[in-house]
Amino acid sequence: MNAVARLAALREEALACTACRLAETRTKVVFGVGDPQADLMFIGEAPGRNEDLQGEPFVGAAGKLLTRLLVEIGLERSEVYIANVVKCRPPGNRDPRPDEIDACKPFLRGQLELVDPRVVVTLGNFATKLALRTETGITRLRGRTYRWWRGKTLIPTYHPAAALRGGDRVLAAMREDFALVRQTLDAPPEPPPEPEVHADPEPAVPRQLGLFG
Repeated sequence: MNAVARLAALREEALACTACRLAETRTKVVFGVGDPQADLMFIGEAPGRNEDLQGEPFVGAAGKLLTRLLVEIGLERSEVYIANVVKCRPPGNRDPRPDEIDACKPFLRGQLELVDPRVVVTLGNFATKLALRTETGITRLRGRTYRWWRGKTLIPTYHPAAALRGGDRVLAAMREDFALVRQTLDAPPEPPPEPEVHADPEPAVPRQLGLFG
């Protein structure tokens, strides 16, 4: 079974998942969408109301802004892959709880392995802190690249919803980060990583959750 078929099988598994309490309140599982062989993957936090109703990530106002920012760097939404840390909407749009994140980790890890993007963009504080195992905020982390898991390049940026709330300053910062994404995609692929490639921007906080531990 090739990677695309395995990703489709993983999606079917997620659609039937009842591993945490979010299965009791969701309308639809929001697994992920886009090119299953994309070079660029986005990771958000969790589905919101619109996503829960439609079963697709980033379909509201924040999703429209994400699509617009992609077009500005010459990409269509269909050319990237978009997922969230958790696949079901937390009630009231609260933060996902640790056990909910743990229940969903295999799905996100599977998406990362099977899509195998060169560049991963984390959208907002929650996804960025989880990926980099840090308590440092997005304002300090954004604007640069990180050598990440299995040699992938990780680029943190604000969540599109923050730009909708924060106005021109946040939007300008996101445009800078998307320009960095374009520059990274256009650069020649880096050589294969050394055995240890997961680099944190600062020492990990022992109690901080991560995607790979």
